[in-house]
Amino acid sequence: MAAPHLVRTEAVVLRRHDLGEADRIITLYTQSAGKLRAVAKGVRRPTSRLGGHLELFTRCQVMLARGRNLDLITQVETVDPHLGIREDLWRAGLAYYAAETLDRLTEDRGDTPPIYGLLAQTLDRIATSRRPNHALLYFLLQLLGILGYRPELQLCVHCRRQLEPVENGFSPPAGGALCADCRPLDPAARRLSVNALKVMRFYQASDWDAVERLRLVPSLADEIEEALRGYVQHVAESKLKSAGFVATLRGEGLA
Repeated sequence: MAAPHLVRTEAVVLRRHDLGEADRIITLYTQSAGKLRAVAKGVRRPTSRLGGHLELFTRCQVMLARGRNLDLITQVETVDPHLGIREDLWRAGLAYYAAETLDRLTEDRGDTPPIYGLLAQTLDRIATSRRPNHALLYFLLQLLGILGYRPELQLCVHCRRQLEPVENGFSPPAGGALCADCRPLDPAARRLSVNALKVMRFYQASDWDAVERLRLVPSLADEIEEALRGYVQHVAESKLKSAGFVATLRGEGLA
């Protein structure tokens, strides 16, 4: 019998679910092979050497024995546990949002190299930044662009005219912004203020250092998040549980 093919790669833990009495299936987003699922044998036992290194959102080095459907995690070592996420419910909610979005919008073993760096940087920003919600919004717009779902924010998606600096609209099914004239014609459209459009454009075009310096009033950040939530859920063709959780935390004043 041939020896299993072993791969060593850096990865982030996106999701986990129990398997049998002691195992777990771990969904990883890896640096070398995109998203994949792997079995962690015995990880739920108190004596397991793997357990502490496979917490949600941990960045780690893993050794994988490649399988036909599921890989097997044979070794793992923590690179960054992102303690700032584990210790703060609001930051944890934002991290769940980022991880669930990535999980829903990507296929297993898809080769999209820029995504791993974006994910690792985003979790670090959510864990440490003074404005972790900026990190999530920036991640959503950058991820959508990488995956080919970049929303149109320069021209009206219906009439293709340049958008004027007035209250416009945003339609997830149409793929982006609508001018003031076309907005009433789309039943799925929601209002998009001048400032929300400006900030979303800025997120699309700028690097993180510039984005982090922005100061958004809570109502403006909420407007942008609601627009992006609708768009992501339209692309994913399903609701995101994490988005609802973040909305609940915001409503309870925990943001």
